[in-house]
Amino acid sequence: MEDLVLISYFVSLSILFVFGMHGLIMIFYFKKYDHLKHTPKESKLPDGIVTIQLPLYNELYVVERLINSVCEIDYPKDKIEIQVLDDSTDETVNIVRAHVEKKKAEGFDIVHIRRGNREGFKAGALKAGTAIAKGDYIAIFDADFVPQKDFLLKTLPFFSDDKVGMVQTRWEHLNGDYSILTKTQALALDGHFVIEQNTRNKAGFFIQFNGTGGVWRRNCIEDAGNWHADTLAEDLDLSYRAQLNGWRFVFLKDIVSPAELPNEINALKTQQFRWTKGHVETAKKLLPMVWKSQLPIRVKLQSTFHLTSNLVYPFILLSAILNVPLIFIKNSGSHEAYFAFLSIFVIAFISSFMFYLYSQKDIRADWRKKIVLFPLFMAGSMGLAVNNSRAVIEGLLSRKSEFVRTPKFSDQKDKFSANKYVSRKLEASVIVEMMLAIYCFIGICSSIYFLELAAIPFQLLFFTGFFFVSYTSIRHAYSKKA
Repeated sequence: MEDLVLISYFVSLSILFVFGMHGLIMIFYFKKYDHLKHTPKESKLPDGIVTIQLPLYNELYVVERLINSVCEIDYPKDKIEIQVLDDSTDETVNIVRAHVEKKKAEGFDIVHIRRGNREGFKAGALKAGTAIAKGDYIAIFDADFVPQKDFLLKTLPFFSDDKVGMVQTRWEHLNGDYSILTKTQALALDGHFVIEQNTRNKAGFFIQFNGTGGVWRRNCIEDAGNWHADTLAEDLDLSYRAQLNGWRFVFLKDIVSPAELPNEINALKTQQFRWTKGHVETAKKLLPMVWKSQLPIRVKLQSTFHLTSNLVYPFILLSAILNVPLIFIKNSGSHEAYFAFLSIFVIAFISSFMFYLYSQKDIRADWRKKIVLFPLFMAGSMGLAVNNSRAVIEGLLSRKSEFVRTPKFSDQKDKFSANKYVSRKLEASVIVEMMLAIYCFIGICSSIYFLELAAIPFQLLFFTGFFFVSYTSIRHAYSKKA
């Protein structure tokens, strides 16, 4: 049993080490290509019509803000079509209908599209809208976004290059400073956009459309096989199929699209589950195509890291479980060389820190205040390991699940207790998370007893993460008004 624990722990840390060290590779490419700036082939705007698609499902609190902000985009009215793709089943339908009629009276070409069912979820709605769209270019905004007025003026010129199929902007955060929960999410997303998306794009690797805040060339969507609903990451799926077909994507780090971050933990867990499972499903579907293609080996390797990065969660969970018995094994007096060697894995933690440090320094004047949240971000990532590990397993086993939307709140001052979309249902995983918090606390006490001081910081991160996620899940669920 002792050998099984040691081997399992070593395998887990090795996998986490490989993915953690990949952050240094990204930093290397970030520094190497930082001087490159994306500029359009020509500065002129395209002649065709732009269709703006707004996929909705029960967005009572944000739908008017979304429609208003889209109608304020600086672009000729006769060159914009707005499709409100409304799959709602509540009073959102009536709000949308009234607001669309109001905007029509103001001279906007805006249509309220109702399918009557949610077949294919968001992918199905986008595909149905694309089939009847007037536009040669299709911009997409989720309900929690507030696009800037110059969005089209800054993105559309890049389509002067016939090979460009999609232009993605960086997400900015409307409520990034609202709470610890939103602050740590902002840190995570900044790392994704500033380092991953930005660097991959400049270095010639595949990137993804992030589901919103971007513009597609309609021919690109159709050439790649249109939207598919067989994964929960329809955006990632279409992105890879398009790039495998030779289309080029452009990521604009300095052009932002503001949006809300979930400020309620169960909404965040729902979002994380969908993103994680969708990534795994897409990896299973498309990695064979990537490796059978004629792409350079460097692109294939980076695509593999990109698509499989969420596989780390089961190994984070396993590491948390094995941490406690390891304390007792170490103090049995054997395996000294083994534990001395394990110290090398701290480098992966440093790699992750540097990854987020560079992203904050690149875009935030107050980056010092932001980066101090890194330990809390790491703890939160560990705390989500139960939720996200279940997503990984379901994805690997090809278990299908519904596309569950993330509740939106509009005004960040509104408490989630007043939001009708916040679920009071507690998953069984919350009990597991609380039990793991207690278990990791025992690990901390054991480390103190045996004077294993080097183990305490990581034990503390695991305890903090599991306790915060489980306690906050319960508190947020039962603060909802009846």
